[in-house]
Amino acid sequence: MKWILTTVMMMAVTIGAKAQYVTYNHDSPKMNQITVGETGVGALKPELYYTLLHNKYKKTAAVKNKLAFRTTAGVASYQQVDEAEAIDSALTSRAKIEALNVADRQVDLAWLAEKDKVESQMRQFQKNIDRILLTGGLPKEKERWSDHYQVYQCAIKATKDAYMPNAERKRQYLQIYADVSKQNDVLVKYLVQLSNRNATKNLLSASNNRSIDKRSIISNAMSRWNESRSAVRGSQGDGGSDDGNGNESVNR
Repeated sequence: MKWILTTVMMMAVTIGAKAQYVTYNHDSPKMNQITVGETGVGALKPELYYTLLHNKYKKTAAVKNKLAFRTTAGVASYQQVDEAEAIDSALTSRAKIEALNVADRQVDLAWLAEKDKVESQMRQFQKNIDRILLTGGLPKEKERWSDHYQVYQCAIKATKDAYMPNAERKRQYLQIYADVSKQNDVLVKYLVQLSNRNATKNLLSASNNRSIDKRSIISNAMSRWNESRSAVRGSQGDGGSDDGNGNESVNR
């Protein structure tokens, strides 16, 4: 039994050794074809075969070898070294600038500078909008002005979220502030007009509802006239006389 196992193992080792053995058979025609195609050196064989079947390739194979293309590509690549270094330097410099730009766009320093001014104007604008109904305005008017307020709130939020440098953010915040101030002035003028209109309306209503007592007006006028006449008579002394009918005469 042991000798059978030994025999099988020896046969397996022998087969494995034969499988790993590599033979090299030199093929001269193939070697010439590769040499001609790569460097242009040598000749294509068998000559009769290439003359009859590949005559055109035989005539141009040596001229169109790969060595010329490799040499041309190498020279062109060598000439591109300076250009590549210049491009690399430009890209590195640009990357540094873009890093600064990204940092400038991520931190909203403009809002920290203009926040108080813009928010103060927005609060004043909201207070004036709330006065519309108290002054006598219509709900539709308040709704229209509230829409204006929401537009500016949206503009502020969009500027905060936008990817832009702080210089541009500052310009946008100042423009929003100027627009809100302008609309606030228009709203104040509208509130003044509403107030004046209501005051005039109340005044006219009071005048229409008041009853006129003509007898009292005449009596008051007569009393003032008598008082004035008495004062004049006192200042004249004996220089004048009264006939009892309210007519005065002066002695000259």
